[in-house]
Amino acid sequence: MNLALWLERVAAVAGERPALFRGETCVADYAAFQRAAAGVAEGLSARGIAPGDRVALFMKNVPDYLIALYGIWIAGAAAVPINAKLHPREAQVILQDTQARAVFATDGLAEGLADIVDTPIFGMDTLFEMAAGEPREIAPRAADDLAWLFFTSGTTGRPKGVIITHGMLSTMSLSYLADVDEVSPEDGAYYMAPMSHGAGLYALVHVLKGARHICPPSGGFDTGELLAAARAQGPLHMFMAPTMVRRITDAAKAAGDRAQGIKTVVYGGGPMYVSDIEEAVDWFGPKFVQIYGQGECPMSISALSRAEVADRVHPDWHDRLASVGRAQSVVEVAIGDAEGNPVAPGDVGEIMVRGHTVMPGYWQNPEATAKTIQNGWLMTGDMGFLDTHGYLTLRDRSKDVIISGGTNVYPREVEEALLTHPEVREVSVVGRPSAEWGEDIVAFVVADGVDEAALDAHVLAQIARFKRPKAYFFTDELPKNNYGKVLKTELRERLKEMDA
Repeated sequence: MNLALWLERVAAVAGERPALFRGETCVADYAAFQRAAAGVAEGLSARGIAPGDRVALFMKNVPDYLIALYGIWIAGAAAVPINAKLHPREAQVILQDTQARAVFATDGLAEGLADIVDTPIFGMDTLFEMAAGEPREIAPRAADDLAWLFFTSGTTGRPKGVIITHGMLSTMSLSYLADVDEVSPEDGAYYMAPMSHGAGLYALVHVLKGARHICPPSGGFDTGELLAAARAQGPLHMFMAPTMVRRITDAAKAAGDRAQGIKTVVYGGGPMYVSDIEEAVDWFGPKFVQIYGQGECPMSISALSRAEVADRVHPDWHDRLASVGRAQSVVEVAIGDAEGNPVAPGDVGEIMVRGHTVMPGYWQNPEATAKTIQNGWLMTGDMGFLDTHGYLTLRDRSKDVIISGGTNVYPREVEEALLTHPEVREVSVVGRPSAEWGEDIVAFVVADGVDEAALDAHVLAQIARFKRPKAYFFTDELPKNNYGKVLKTELRERLKEMDA
């Protein structure tokens, strides 16, 4: 089933419902939303886009994002959302890998692509022109047809495309209603986190229920803007990284604002400090739900309900609050040893998942797929344990991924960018605990005749700003084992000593 059918059905019976907002301004009801998306679909078809083709979205958070997304689906094509924070050259790699037939880009991002890609670029004027054109009918799609090609990175730093199907997304959305939260037409999905990631995935269930979709004027996370929106436009649902929860709690307490208009905050994407979520619940009340997922099993591995997050009565409440909840309805979760064999409750091992929301594989990467999907199980690369009641606690990550501000940053990618500087001989990038960002990116560098400012400029010319190191430590040599492998654990110990 084509996911765009949910939009068509809501528009048919409740087309007058307000749908898309830019700040407090409603720019489309559901009838206009569906009509514009169908116009985009016809515009794509007229330009040679056929069912199964890939069309990218290199867009900031704007209401037109959803019009373009659903237009792609109505045409039968697959969406390739690209994080708007990425450097144009990083977006170029994704466009080439997917052989995207076109890319929608907001102003500013379109200009950055113009000189480096051959892919047709549809700016906002072209999107508006398509949306105003004649509509077309929804192309049929099967449950296992590609809907969303999500790009993550492996330990090598090279992006991998996760195949996410129409069936996976519909199941994920229904699991949201079963395991995460209820949604009503009066609710508003508030998009502060990138719509290319989890926040955008949650748009689907809000379309299904005919709720409102609100993009803040800033297009991102601004605490004052959010508190004002909660007063004027609640009840609001939103996805937050743990660092965002910390920041909105601080801002609300400073303003004496309980943000009554916020109905639900779903948090995930990184480690949440127990003290931070306790303080947030104490101030805002029972508004918080935790989820754990990966691109390979989007938003749907486990969930900790608002009642469990707010519970202070159950004798195990503190341990449960430190967990990521229990398996969602549509998956099985197990803990395995190095060979994938089940371990006893309480024993730490690799988290394994199987079910209807697990990807069929990586885009044109059978080798990576074979390593990640084993005997029907998704090997997450995350370490953790299950207690006897089924609560899953993350203990460590087997990969060296750094999670900063809820966004995954892969050290190898930053290291490779630094190593292209002629004066840099060796480099190792690790994460340093940060109360504000979860983790800061830190680089240990062996170099001659270069300073921090020069390295910063060099990195920013190649990769996105949010991936740049927050600190550089120059050293004569990097610690290594007998095989010449850099000992990142020792570097992390050095950081602890510095902090002490």
